[in-house]
Amino acid sequence: MKRYCQTLELYDDPELIAAYVEEHRHVWDEIKEGQRKVGILDMQIYIHGTTLFMICDTVDDFDWVKDNERLAQLPRQAEWEAHMSKYQKSLPGQPSHEKWKMMEQIFHLND
Repeated sequence: MKRYCQTLELYDDPELIAAYVEEHRHVWDEIKEGQRKVGILDMQIYIHGTTLFMICDTVDDFDWVKDNERLAQLPRQAEWEAHMSKYQKSLPGQPSHEKWKMMEQIFHLND
């Protein structure tokens, strides 16, 4: 299993942030199905203020760019990304794998 950890900033607007959180209580089924189809085993998003933190666990042969490009072609994915972009500090039309910023692991307790 591979694990990817990323961050993304939301606009500093309490109403938008509350709406973003609410949207993620009802993620469209097609989005979750597409994530699983490309090899995402689990995904968790945490929030602190305007900062999002995502943990994404994938199959061993997952390629972050290639498989996210594949994901972007699946039903309703572009619609979901456009819908979420109104909350996120990102460039118009920027793909998910570019707007989420990859983090580098610097500590692991069991190493």
